[in-house]
Amino acid sequence: MRPARPRLAVRAAILRDDRLLLVNAYPGRHSDLWCLPGGGVEPGQSLPQNLIREVAQETGLAITVAEPFLINEFHDPAGGFHQVELLFRARLVAAPAIILADPAGVVNRFRWVSRDELRCMRHKPDSLAEAVWGVGAAHYDALEPIIP
Repeated sequence: MRPARPRLAVRAAILRDDRLLLVNAYPGRHSDLWCLPGGGVEPGQSLPQNLIREVAQETGLAITVAEPFLINEFHDPAGGFHQVELLFRARLVAAPAIILADPAGVVNRFRWVSRDELRCMRHKPDSLAEAVWGVGAAHYDALEPIIP
């Protein structure tokens, strides 16, 4: 059964010493796929408010939200899942002390990675390195299949 509409999510690109924060958001460490911290949007809050909440819930980090830089869209053709993600640049408010305390129990590890390290990892969206370290206008990633 297909959902009535795509799920909307927000994600934060947080750089520290030119290293990007990634999380693994698959319960029980069943996947080696990495992504930016963030999550689903709740009605009645702005996109930045949702992102601040999601990053704090998943990592314990306090951030300020800057400009959006990527719109990513993916789906599971077999299962009907479809998600649209808005990725924002974000800055740490204080020195990072990451605490993995995701109430949903999904985020189970994190890594700070360089651009070269990111190239060797399985991650979504595919254009993440280009979008994070690139310059210019915001990017749009065409619909891509999700990889379990």
